[in-house]
Amino acid sequence: MRTVCVYCGSGFGTDPVFEAAAQALGRHLAEAGIALVYGGGNVGLMGTVARAVLDHGGHVTGIIPDFLKSRERMLDDVQETIVVSDMHTRKKLMFDRSDAFVAMPGGIGTLEELVEQMTWSQLGQHAKPILLLSVADFWAPFLGLLDHMRRTGFIREGLDLSYLVAEAPEQVVPMLKAAVGRTEPRPEAEALIEEKF
Repeated sequence: MRTVCVYCGSGFGTDPVFEAAAQALGRHLAEAGIALVYGGGNVGLMGTVARAVLDHGGHVTGIIPDFLKSRERMLDDVQETIVVSDMHTRKKLMFDRSDAFVAMPGGIGTLEELVEQMTWSQLGQHAKPILLLSVADFWAPFLGLLDHMRRTGFIREGLDLSYLVAEAPEQVVPMLKAAVGRTEPRPEAEALIEEKF
């Protein structure tokens, strides 16, 4: 595992533990020699995790659409910044450049990016680990919604979602490394999808 994509808020949220977790996650990634791929901004949790990686000698790739350059103020110190034309290109490039995905606390954009990766995984389009860093139980309501979808038959048996949940930043790297070692693409996924859908 060489690179991890981190999805997180362009704000800090109401609990200081979110910012502390972003700082810690960045440090743990850098110390493990894992490069960060992120949305390219210098604000909120996304700027915090990127600066923490840089402060501890790590490598950062920021990918940002042209229209967000001024709003999210690009972090100039990163080793690689890629400016793209639109959000779709940004998300695809972040996917291509990453070996795993971590969703920290964030807003609707973070949720959208996370759910897209979960959907692609469910449909057999990738087998990269997806981890929710549920600091202060941030993701608990979302996990409850997934359980509700299972109970009501919208996440069907045989097409369940593949994801990990960590409660603390120090758990992230070991959990992802273990998952990368045992995760394989499912060759039967296409036939299963045809059958279930």
